[in-house]
Amino acid sequence: MEYLLSVGLSFEAASGILQQLKEFEPDFANREIFKRLMLVFDESVGILKLKDFNREEAIAFVDKGFPVIPVWLDGIYQQLINKLKKAISIHG
Repeated sequence: MEYLLSVGLSFEAASGILQQLKEFEPDFANREIFKRLMLVFDESVGILKLKDFNREEAIAFVDKGFPVIPVWLDGIYQQLINKLKKAISIHG
């Protein structure tokens, strides 16, 4: 949730994306999942949708002027681990 909010999504949009993530990758909270996804604008329904990350597709969306937001679970896990280590070192 924090990552989605940090890229500028509203709380409601971030909540919807988390629901999509649960449906797209039910085991997304498992830190052994190294899936790389992207959020892209789906013109047919007018919302951001999760897709498997594909560099060429991402470039095509950007070329059309649409946003592409990377959702790389391994990167998010690493940020979380770093924050936890920092919190432990401050309080421990």
